[in-house]
Amino acid sequence: MSKFDHIRPFYDSEVNEAICSVVHHPMMKALMSFTFPDVEEEVWANQLRKTHSKRDFQINFIYNAIQQVLQKSSDGLTTSGFEKLDKHTPYLFISNHRDIILDTSLINVSLYDHGLIMTASAIGDNLVQKAFLHTLSRLNRNFLVQRSLSPRELLQSSKLMSEYICQLLTRENRSVWIAQREGRTKDGNDMTQQGVLKMLAMGSDEENLMDYFKKIKIVPVSISYEYDPTDMLKMPRLMAEANDEVYIKEKNEDFMTLISGIMGQKKHIHIHVGDILDKELDVIKEENDNQNKQIQALAQVIDDSILTTYKLWPTNYIAYDLLNDTNRFANHYTEKEKNLFERRLEMRIDIENKVMREGFLAMYANPVVNKMKYENAV
Repeated sequence: MSKFDHIRPFYDSEVNEAICSVVHHPMMKALMSFTFPDVEEEVWANQLRKTHSKRDFQINFIYNAIQQVLQKSSDGLTTSGFEKLDKHTPYLFISNHRDIILDTSLINVSLYDHGLIMTASAIGDNLVQKAFLHTLSRLNRNFLVQRSLSPRELLQSSKLMSEYICQLLTRENRSVWIAQREGRTKDGNDMTQQGVLKMLAMGSDEENLMDYFKKIKIVPVSISYEYDPTDMLKMPRLMAEANDEVYIKEKNEDFMTLISGIMGQKKHIHIHVGDILDKELDVIKEENDNQNKQIQALAQVIDDSILTTYKLWPTNYIAYDLLNDTNRFANHYTEKEKNLFERRLEMRIDIENKVMREGFLAMYANPVVNKMKYENAV
C-alpha cells in the first residue's frame, strides 16, 4: 500500500472497476443524460464500461459535460496566456477560487484545448462525502485535502499532501492545480493564504525554499465569472461575519453550492494564465533570508499576478458605481446591462437590508477596487 492511498486518485488499473461500480448509479445516469441528451443510455453505458484510464474518462465524458455546462449556463469561455506554456512541462497552477468544481474543470478544458498536460487537482474531502462523488472525483484525477482535523493531524496531513504534490510534479510529469486559499473567496478579494504556501514548502528538499518553488514551476491563474452563480449562497456567511456571529453551515450546503455553481448562470467567463514565476523568486531569495518572509513575499507576488490580470466585466463596474453611488465607470457598461444587474440584485437579496446589499455589491466591486490599487501604485 502507498502512503498516499487515502488521498490519491485512482490508478488507471483501478479505473474500469470503479466505473462499472457506478455506471447504473442515479447520479451517473443524470450526469450522462445531461452530457449526452440525444444518446441512448445503453450507448453511453457501454462506452463507460470500455473505459480503462482517467484520461479517457476525462476527455470522452467530463470534457463533454463541461461543454454542456458552458452551453447551457454561460455566454462562453475565453482564455489568454496558455501559449506561454510548454506542452511537455508540468506546472503548479495556483488560481483564485470562486467555484468548487468549475474553476479546475474549466482550467483543464482549456489545457486540453491547448494540447497541454491536464492537472491533478486538490479538492476538500467535505465535498465528496457522498460515495458516488468520491468515486467521481478520483476518476477525474482529484486528490483529497483533509478538513476538520486536529492541529497535530493537520500537520501530518499537510506534510503528506505536500509530498504527494511534489511527487506528481517532479516524478510523474503531472501538472497540479491548487486554490490560493482554503475555501472559495466570498467577498471578491482574491488573496493567497500563506498557509497554502507553507504546506507546499513541506515538500521541499532544497536548501533554499525559493529554489524549490522555482523547480516546481508556479503559474498564477486568474479566473473571472461575469455572474457568480453562487453569489446569493455566500450571503448568509457574509451576514454572519458582518454581525460578528459564528457561521454554521447547513447540512447539505456544500452539495447545493456545488450544483448551483455548475448549473447557475455565469454569463462570460475568462481564464488568464500568468507568467511562470522565475526571476521574482530570485529577487525574493536575495532580499529575504527568513523563510516566513519569503513565503509572505511569494504570496504577494502571486496576488499581484492574479489581481492585475483578473478580467473585469460590466457587472464589476456596475456594482462599484451602485455601491459608491457614482457613475465613475458608466462608460464600461450599457443601461441595459445595469438594469439586468439591478434586477438580479433585487431577485437574490433583500435590497432594503443595507448590510446585505453592500455585501452583495462588494463581492462584485472589490476586483475593481483591487485593480485600481495596482494602477494607482504604478
